[in-house]
Amino acid sequence: MKIYLALISAAALALSACGGQQEAAAPAASAETPAENAPAEQAAPASAGSAAAPTEAGACETVVSSDDQMKFDRQELEIKKSCKEFKIVLKHTGKMPAAAMGHNIVISKSEDTSGVVSDGAGATAANDFVKPGDTRVIAHSKLIGGGEETTFTVDPGKFAEGSQYEFYCTFPGHYGLMHGTVKLI
Repeated sequence: MKIYLALISAAALALSACGGQQEAAAPAASAETPAENAPAEQAAPASAGSAAAPTEAGACETVVSSDDQMKFDRQELEIKKSCKEFKIVLKHTGKMPAAAMGHNIVISKSEDTSGVVSDGAGATAANDFVKPGDTRVIAHSKLIGGGEETTFTVDPGKFAEGSQYEFYCTFPGHYGLMHGTVKLI
């Protein structure tokens, strides 16, 4: 019994010591990171903050972020009709690989969404879960995993006045949480 209690006490002491080191290491690492990477750290929040609407510097582009919780950081994309082409940057801020939690952005008319999502599920990851040659798709990004980003362009001339458009992820099972509207401005 004494040996058992000694082992439990030693294990508890070791675990509490490890926990203390992690707590001490975390502030040290975060304190060093801003000093070493100040320009990058400052640039990232500016991009994330401007993601809700086109930036003034790049009025014909926007950034959309996604994560491992199957969410886009916005419910609406605003695309300027006056742009010759509109650039969308998709950032996956999660950690999971594309095979487990990949994301893309697909844009189509709202009335075509169900068919594009259904056909995309059968198209496999090799095709970014987008049926090759699908004429209902106005534009789409590559499928990316955690820590990755991709850029694609949209031709605003492909949008018809009076029609409604959506953007969404076609990775199987993601549409339910990962979709929004496209607004032409």
